[in-house]
Amino acid sequence: MEHTYRLVISCPDRVGIVAKVSNFLSTYNGWITEASHHSDTHSGWFFMRHEIKASSIPFGLDQFRAAFEPIAREFNMDWHIADSAQPKKVILMCSKESHCVADLLHRWHSKEINAEIVAVISNHDDLRRMVEWHEIPYHHIPVSKENKAEAFAHIDGLFQQYEVDVVVLARYMQVLPGDLCDKYAGKVINIHHSFLPSFAGARPYHQAYSRGVKLIGATCHYVTQDLDEGPIIEQDVIRVSHSDSIEDMVRLGKDVEKNVLARGLRSHIEDRVITYENKTVVFH
Repeated sequence: MEHTYRLVISCPDRVGIVAKVSNFLSTYNGWITEASHHSDTHSGWFFMRHEIKASSIPFGLDQFRAAFEPIAREFNMDWHIADSAQPKKVILMCSKESHCVADLLHRWHSKEINAEIVAVISNHDDLRRMVEWHEIPYHHIPVSKENKAEAFAHIDGLFQQYEVDVVVLARYMQVLPGDLCDKYAGKVINIHHSFLPSFAGARPYHQAYSRGVKLIGATCHYVTQDLDEGPIIEQDVIRVSHSDSIEDMVRLGKDVEKNVLARGLRSHIEDRVITYENKTVVFH
């Protein structure tokens, strides 16, 4: 994969933003390999993502930030720049269901995902052998009503120890405490096994079956204090019929879940997602 810098910007919309950024990059011989823009007429905000050949810029990211800061102030930008050569550190969290974790580990092992999976945390010990086969540390931290505060303090300590960039709830069947959601806002991704906002809560495929639905799906979203209501990153559906049993729906649903989660994680680690007003702009 080509070494690039990813410049991601959101700011109040006005004339001249693209020209100013393009002129800045041109001044330093910056070679743009990918450019994405979106203007939201409802909110009056503008969103931009540029990939630039790292070899075309005569300095590193610290100097880039210093040189770009006056433009950022002029346009009141919320912005960051990332280096594709520095893979994001990922922690996977799971319970007993293996399909999402197994899929992400396979994609990581086959280098489909440009990230560093630094650890797996689970409230059960069932998936340890599968994870440790990949030579990834496995942390078993049981969670109960009696030890919840202590358990999540331990988990937070691991987040800090590994200097994690993104946490993936790969069918982790515990609700994160509100303070943890706030502390890692925009860094925790969840897969919900239904097409939110429909059929939220437990046993969604049973709910869908009882309603005779013709489509089932999955939703990848950021975690917030409001359960299953965070900004949506990715969704997909699959068609079902009256002839499909609950077991069929669960099997088909698992396929959608792992694909949606993988696409959502890829978008995040490639800095393609910008969050605003509990929504997202996702540049593909």
